[in-house]
Amino acid sequence: MHAIMETGGKQFRVTEGDTIYVEKLDVTEGETVTFDRVLLITNEGTVTIGTPVVSGAKVTASVVKQGKGKKIIIFKFKAKKNYRRKAGHRQPYTKLVIEKIEA
Repeated sequence: MHAIMETGGKQFRVTEGDTIYVEKLDVTEGETVTFDRVLLITNEGTVTIGTPVVSGAKVTASVVKQGKGKKIIIFKFKAKKNYRRKAGHRQPYTKLVIEKIEA
């Protein structure tokens, strides 16, 4: 069984047991979280497409970790003007393990 769910403005194709990294959610490690914005469900050849979401469908996941991604460097400069700006950014994420897909 596959599902396409939406969280944090992004869509994820998930199956039971998958590990995904999503935009940071305000939950602690060890808790479970339920997503009701399920856009599509595939179950043994039958496809259910939502308009825009599938009614009654839920994806349940457990929170494994809250963390930050690798650092990216933002460097701006203007040639011949002695203008340089350097900054770094680490995007926060939540690591989830998909437990159950309900249709």
